[in-house]
Amino acid sequence: GGVNKSLSRKEIDYLKQDSEQVITWAGQAVALIKRIFAQHYDYHMNFAVIDSNMLSVVGGEGAFELYHGGLRARDSDGGMIFDQLDYTDYSDYIHEGVKNWSYMKFPFIRSLGQDAGWYRVRPLARVNNCDFFPTPLAEKERVEFVAAGNGRPVQSTLAFHWARLIELLHCAEAIAELLDDCDLGGNELRHTGALQATGIGVIEAPRGTLIHHYEINDEGIVEKANLIVSTTHNNQAMNESIRKVANQYLDGECLTEALLNQVEVAIRAYDPCLSCATHAMGKMPLQLNLVNENNELLDQLIKNAAGNVSRVR
Repeated sequence: GGVNKSLSRKEIDYLKQDSEQVITWAGQAVALIKRIFAQHYDYHMNFAVIDSNMLSVVGGEGAFELYHGGLRARDSDGGMIFDQLDYTDYSDYIHEGVKNWSYMKFPFIRSLGQDAGWYRVRPLARVNNCDFFPTPLAEKERVEFVAAGNGRPVQSTLAFHWARLIELLHCAEAIAELLDDCDLGGNELRHTGALQATGIGVIEAPRGTLIHHYEINDEGIVEKANLIVSTTHNNQAMNESIRKVANQYLDGECLTEALLNQVEVAIRAYDPCLSCATHAMGKMPLQLNLVNENNELLDQLIKNAAGNVSRVR
């Protein structure tokens, strides 16, 4: 990250000439996803529905915000759990559980406990959580999106895609506004300050809420670091979505490619980065195991990176 140069007048004018077109394209994308949902509304709105809490950053007065704000959490009915929480106090409100079958941790809201305190982040949480978008076209779409929940947060896993495109529209509108900001041509590129022993930062990345917490010594060497990345926040929610899919498509006797496909649809909605969440490098195939109550393998399907599916019994 960081900014190493300001924009020249020529560069700003170059970007501005396409800004309205980008807004139009983003609006068309939102219209497209709404048509897709309308064609098979029951499927899309009921796919892998889970009653989850939602966590995101919000700005002043509950505005949609990506960079500067406090943490807000709502329950599955839309009730407020906490609001405008100073993110430097995150560890007092969010804890991480550990399970022996996963390299990823399981964050949860401390006051609710591990069983009931898990939550979702990413566009679905951000659009459900905020009270308004500060740009008019995105706000109009948010109102329609929220109405689909009939008084409760929209909980369909596939609604992540709808929410993501509303955010895209907002960002296109915001970019057009920022291009009129005279600070873009300024020379103040970074803040200076005194060395601090502890640094905590929270922003909303496309995948969801990022928490970075570092502690350093007098020489600037990191002695402790804790990262809760978007995929980690969504860990339990992804498992719950897969459970919903399995309940619908698994007959208890045999794994099918249809089940494998629907599991992948559910996982892809979260756009997970498993190497980020486990702090490890490498690739992992999609693998489904069917086991009995004694943990004995009954069936197995593996989909490799090339998309080929094989059965191993």
